[in-house]
Amino acid sequence: MRMTLLTAALVACLASSTASAALMPDSYSMLNGNTGSYNYWDQTYTGSGCVTCNNASLTGGKGDLTDGIIAPDNWFVTEAPAGNGPYVGWTLDPTITFHWNTTVTINAVTFYLDDANGAGGVSAPAGVIVDGNLFTIAEPAGSAPFAFAANGFSFTGNDLVVTLNRKNQWVFLSEVGFNATAVPEPETYALMVGGLGALAMIRRRRKTT
Repeated sequence: MRMTLLTAALVACLASSTASAALMPDSYSMLNGNTGSYNYWDQTYTGSGCVTCNNASLTGGKGDLTDGIIAPDNWFVTEAPAGNGPYVGWTLDPTITFHWNTTVTINAVTFYLDDANGAGGVSAPAGVIVDGNLFTIAEPAGSAPFAFAANGFSFTGNDLVVTLNRKNQWVFLSEVGFNATAVPEPETYALMVGGLGALAMIRRRRKTT
């Protein structure tokens, strides 16, 4: 009974420390969006930098891209009237660095993008680069906002760098999601090793009795 309980505890510990889940970053850094018909800035950003300045450097915070709000319609609907809308829009190829305070393994990244079929110079991007891996984006059917999942890679670390490659003048992004596995901390490994040692001792005692 004792060994069964200990085994179960070890399994639960291992499972909780390595379970795959949607894991939001602790912060992200990038250049702020641009101004066009409206202001496509990351005005909810919580870190350092000017949130109402075109292409200002934003660091150490979070905002529109990780607030859980996915734009339900094209930019000219959800961004009007002028104010803080769900999209961040750029007239450059934005590079975004997502940071976690603990080491994670990322298996997939989902980008929630606008595809206005060229209206206002806004189209789906040609592709995205995730941790140096290029993922080409095929032209979506219709003109509705869409989600693109970049998968088939494995990144382990604290800082994941992504770049959006424009196809047109503008690229619009409302949210980014991650499929990630947290890497066990050293103390978790120590607990598992200690537990396995305890199991071995119990087995030896049973053999000698």
